[in-house]
Amino acid sequence: MPSKISVIIPTLNAEKDLFLCLESLLPGLSAGLLREVVLADGGSGDATWAIGEEAGCRMIASDMGRARQLRTGAGQARGDWLLFLHADTSLSPDWVERVAAHISERPGKAATFTLAYRSDASAARWLAARANRRTRWFGLPYGDQGLLISRQLYDAVGGYPDIALMEDVALVRALGKRRITLLSAQARTSAAKYERDGWRRRAYGNAWLLFRYLLGADPDRLAREYT
Repeated sequence: MPSKISVIIPTLNAEKDLFLCLESLLPGLSAGLLREVVLADGGSGDATWAIGEEAGCRMIASDMGRARQLRTGAGQARGDWLLFLHADTSLSPDWVERVAAHISERPGKAATFTLAYRSDASAARWLAARANRRTRWFGLPYGDQGLLISRQLYDAVGGYPDIALMEDVALVRALGKRRITLLSAQARTSAAKYERDGWRRRAYGNAWLLFRYLLGADPDRLAREYT
């Protein structure tokens, strides 16, 4: 049996998507792969806390901010492996087999999931394909794709930095492309922001933020532009 996993989910008023996210983790519970699900909550005012408690999650109060919530959750997690997942993302049913195989066969590497959007729009397939190519070619998955990493490797690279935006990119850059595996199981994430803003407009806006960050732009300034 592979080492057990702590799933860490940062939450803030996540009641709309949280149930679907947690439901997708049930195969891992049945397989005995999960040790715990940790919800690091940034001060939700909706039913997020109640949903988490009802589901048997470990509820941890955190300062608001995704990087801080991820760091807080990781700091209190008890598993040998950590699986970071956004509250509006659910995993495909085959994630258990793919994750268990990765832990057994590639213990020195992190892994991320193949991105898919919960949308029938053709633009959703275009954008997901672009993100998956970016992961394969450059080793730059976003947090929407989830991240599986051993506690040992997470600590060795310093974990998530406490920055206002691009904490996911900072961590995978610290890992480097050679230490990131793209799993075939899917991370199926919400398309709400793309449907609101327009697929291409938001996609190119996000790409512009990433480009500026890679050139050294201040994450605090980028965060003020990100909605």
